[in-house]
Amino acid sequence: MGGIDEVSSHDTWSSSTNDGATRGGLSISIVGDDGVRYYGSHLQSIEAGIAPGVHVHAGQLIGHVGNSGDARGGPTHLHFGLSWPTRSGVWWVRRGMVYPWPYLDSWRAGGQRSPVAAVAAMHAQDGDVPPCHVDC
Repeated sequence: MGGIDEVSSHDTWSSSTNDGATRGGLSISIVGDDGVRYYGSHLQSIEAGIAPGVHVHAGQLIGHVGNSGDARGGPTHLHFGLSWPTRSGVWWVRRGMVYPWPYLDSWRAGGQRSPVAAVAAMHAQDGDVPPCHVDC
């Protein structure tokens, strides 16, 4: 599958500041063997041993869905994002740039639809660090 890129194991989001960089609460990102960055946030917990650089495989438990970050007090859900790898601090890209539903629907149905081409096209269009437009 790939290696853990980033883990946010402490929920530091505050509604008073609504800092975009902390809105995901507990989160994990994985850079897949395919070069795509897979991001999940609003977790309740992260499994022991999940840390940057750790290699994970499909089906491995990495965390539990919750409602941390700006989802606190709201419905339990997972924010899932697809993007290209970036340097630390470029949270608006790291949280997802490619609409994930077509891939999630395919995978749920047992398909193998890959986001590689869509991520590469968006990366080519927007560049390594496009401007932040939402909750900056």
